[in-house]
Amino acid sequence: MESTRTLADKIFLILKGLGMGAANKVPGVSGGVVAFVAGFYEEFIYSLKKVNSKAFKLLFNGRFKSFYRYINGRFLGLLFFGMIVSYFSVSKVLDYLLKHYELYVWSVFFGMIIGSIYYINKDFKDWNYRTYITLAVGILIGISISFLNPAKENDNLWFVFFCGIISVSGMTLPGFSGSFILILLGNYVLLLVDSVNALYDTFSNIFSGDFSLINNPERIRMLKVLGVFTLGSVTGLVTFSHLLSYILKHYKSITLSAIIGFIIGSLGVVWPWKKTIFKLNESGGFILDSTGEKVIKNYKRFIPELNTETYYAVGFILLGILIVLALEWYGQKTRKVK
Repeated sequence: MESTRTLADKIFLILKGLGMGAANKVPGVSGGVVAFVAGFYEEFIYSLKKVNSKAFKLLFNGRFKSFYRYINGRFLGLLFFGMIVSYFSVSKVLDYLLKHYELYVWSVFFGMIIGSIYYINKDFKDWNYRTYITLAVGILIGISISFLNPAKENDNLWFVFFCGIISVSGMTLPGFSGSFILILLGNYVLLLVDSVNALYDTFSNIFSGDFSLINNPERIRMLKVLGVFTLGSVTGLVTFSHLLSYILKHYKSITLSAIIGFIIGSLGVVWPWKKTIFKLNESGGFILDSTGEKVIKNYKRFIPELNTETYYAVGFILLGILIVLALEWYGQKTRKVK
């Protein structure tokens, strides 16, 4: 029975990683919200905090088992495995759904964020003037970010490294979408589409015995960009985790109220009813990225008319809320069993 439960825990942890990976890739949605709702946010932050000088000392001394136990390797390994698989599978499905059923996908996300606000708020009792102020500040920051205009694409490696640091904010700070920040920085397509596709194509070529990529400067450039971005992401992940673990330990109520504010503010980003505004060149034509897709400038939000499509969208919002409530119910059931 114990081994079965352990296997179920492992599978569920991989599924959590899949959820975080998919959420991190969708602009406006935060993987940290998935961690919060699924009940492993604090363990995630404190496990990342263990990636420190002591951990590297154990690693360099060849004490691999001690290193693995010290950083909670089973937890982090399965979680990150799920995230990596998500980037090459679940996120591809999401890309397809966003392209063909955009309104309904955003409606589900909108509902999930509403459910997340309920989930986090229901157990939070420490409301006072300080937590109300940080709640308001969090809401204002979240709303302000949603109305900023994107910058131009920039493949300077120092800037790419900075983008990596910023992009993981969505994993460590619920309600703060790292992928949406990448859109604002102008590098979403470069770092989460083009470079990932370059890595996928590279693996495909190598497995088929084709090593022509060494003579492909564009491919090498994209792999270099991806490598620097990954290094920045790891740096940001470890740095943010140390900072957040300290804040959670000493200012937990203020931190939670700010997180609730961020999540409420992010509702503006995932509002389902919006028209996409694309970037135009001087002659009035659409600017295309390297994949041939139109480059997004911003979104124009509107109040929908009451019609069949709107009723379906409202139904998907309710589905999103139910998904979060189901996750909460499963989490409570699991904790009782343990």
